[in-house]
Amino acid sequence: MTTDPKKPASPSEAILASRRNFLRKSVLGAGAAAGATLAAPYVNAQTGPIKWRLQTYSGAPLGAHVIKPQIEAFNAAANGEMEIELYYADQLVPTADLFRALQSGTIDAVQSDEATMASPVDIAVFGGYFPFATRYSLDVPALFQYYGLKEIWEEAYSEVEGVTWLSAGAWDPLHIFTVDKPIRSLADMQGLRVFGVPTAGRFLSKYGLVPVTIPWDNVEVAMQTGELDGVAWCGFTEAYEVGWADVCKYALTNSVTGAWFGSYFANTASWQKVPPHLQQLFRTTIDQSHYYRNVWYWGGEAKLRVEGEKMELTSLPAEEWQQVLADSNGFWDEIAASSPRSARVVEAFKKYAATMEKAGYPYR
Repeated sequence: MTTDPKKPASPSEAILASRRNFLRKSVLGAGAAAGATLAAPYVNAQTGPIKWRLQTYSGAPLGAHVIKPQIEAFNAAANGEMEIELYYADQLVPTADLFRALQSGTIDAVQSDEATMASPVDIAVFGGYFPFATRYSLDVPALFQYYGLKEIWEEAYSEVEGVTWLSAGAWDPLHIFTVDKPIRSLADMQGLRVFGVPTAGRFLSKYGLVPVTIPWDNVEVAMQTGELDGVAWCGFTEAYEVGWADVCKYALTNSVTGAWFGSYFANTASWQKVPPHLQQLFRTTIDQSHYYRNVWYWGGEAKLRVEGEKMELTSLPAEEWQQVLADSNGFWDEIAASSPRSARVVEAFKKYAATMEKAGYPYR
């Protein structure tokens, strides 16, 4: 991003510049640390380094934050023993084909949510944005660490041949951003064509919203040409970072979910060929990525919502929002009835929500 040095940066430009500087320092710091502690790169004379291809659900502007720092850190620390080539949304295979490509070994690893990549497990509906399952980003690791979701995810993927689930983390909350049609009531959602993740779209369609699936890189043009009325895909941080805030005039402040569930997956055969120390390194850099994203998103959401000048904020009437909350209870029960394992996930959500409510401030 460049700005006229004589013209003061707008609030959003200043925020984004400071956050990109955070990214630059994070990446340089990881590389410098690796260079300071590692000897000359090791290369197996007979086989050479292990080569992986990883595709993320995200386009390149967003991928610069949600995965690129991790891959660069891993490649630096792997010391020539392994190299991961990073591909963004739809570059090798369409996003909807990610799971099949991973299972067949066309690609070695994936970063995505289950719903977006059409994962054939009964818990796929919980990947991405499950309505009101979370309020804050830390809810996701807490649910996996302390409320049994880790074991449920491992169990589900143990039944799928060729794919190993590795880790889940939190992304941003879900807001609806629209080009020129503000949402000030549920009735305003009727007929709006929005790009979004499957589960949230399924829930919001109750109010007339029309989920549309197109390649990620085509979204901005589709909004400019009128093919889309907006997006129900992300929070304020992404909307500003990837340029959608330049196209959308309105942002609905009501958040359907507080944090997206995203995961890392590996082709099982590819994973088994990686020696234990590099498996551990990959898991460690995944954790680094989870941490970076939590800070990047959390810091941006409030700051851009308050200081960002590109979109007018709208809200639903309190009584209509209460109706949405009530409707989500029925949606939870509907999904819980779909399979015993799904029922266990919903039960974990309910137990966690009850615990947080009883805990009170500062948790709820």
